[in-house]
Amino acid sequence: MSEVGAEKKGGWFSRLTSGLKRSSSKLGDGITGIFTKRKLDDDALEQLEELLIQGDLGVATAAKVTAELARTRFDKEVSPEEVRSALAEQIAGILEPVARPLVPDPTHKPHVVLVVGVNGSGKTTTIGKLATLYRKDGKRVILAAGDTFRAAAVEQLQIWGQRTGCPVVARQTGADAAGLAFDALKQAREEAADLLLIDTAGRLHNKTDLMAELQKVIRVLRKIDESAPHEVLLVLDATTGQNALQQVATFKELVEVSGLVVTKLDGSARGGVLVALAEKFALPVHAVGVGESAEDLRPFEARAFARALLGLPA
Repeated sequence: MSEVGAEKKGGWFSRLTSGLKRSSSKLGDGITGIFTKRKLDDDALEQLEELLIQGDLGVATAAKVTAELARTRFDKEVSPEEVRSALAEQIAGILEPVARPLVPDPTHKPHVVLVVGVNGSGKTTTIGKLATLYRKDGKRVILAAGDTFRAAAVEQLQIWGQRTGCPVVARQTGADAAGLAFDALKQAREEAADLLLIDTAGRLHNKTDLMAELQKVIRVLRKIDESAPHEVLLVLDATTGQNALQQVATFKELVEVSGLVVTKLDGSARGGVLVALAEKFALPVHAVGVGESAEDLRPFEARAFARALLGLPA
């Protein structure tokens, strides 16, 4: 996924910084409160660790970054700016290995992406935004409205199809999702599409039904292409905080999740959860979303995210 047609990097960093404002204010204000005119002692470290846990960075990450800070600066006087910069560097180091753009494999025609997640996480909107990015990059994209239980999801995807000029394969409400996926892949192959993005249902109240449906979708896709789907993308809503960790664990039980997209970072003070996800699961984070428009979803950049999370300039 390139940024062809996107605004310059500075413009995206501004969006990211603005989107992470609630998260960075929570962390930044807390750090200022702890480190104004004082040495880095045990009490300060304990307060910092608690602040990072409250900021949804996770217990393991909080312990790791405070231990590194103690190793290099213990018993020295440190300013809030020094602490924020040091934390940003460490967080960037945690995030770098998972910051990987989603690049369609040209040997697959189409490259099939199954998009999963709970209802309300932003799956359908994310598919539309991804379609926008890939279309700007000159790719031929087909969308499949596989959340056949929600008429609103089908209508929403059809609107994105009109906006982006992408064909949308849809059926009546309640239609068999696996049959729809089969037809969509068949059409995508016939039309030599580069990318097929398949929406899915997200009902977790009955995990067994959802598992059976997703497994059936994968089974029928493999009747046409035994390597499909080539990606299983899990969309997570940042406002759920630590619940995002449970969602990853649950969906990893259902299907072989290959990567993550984290949405709604602008609506939350819990942007730190992305760091906890990287630390715990080490799954690729392909993109992040900080708003409603198509321009508000971009490939994930570790250093830019870490600095924006701590309220630091690019």
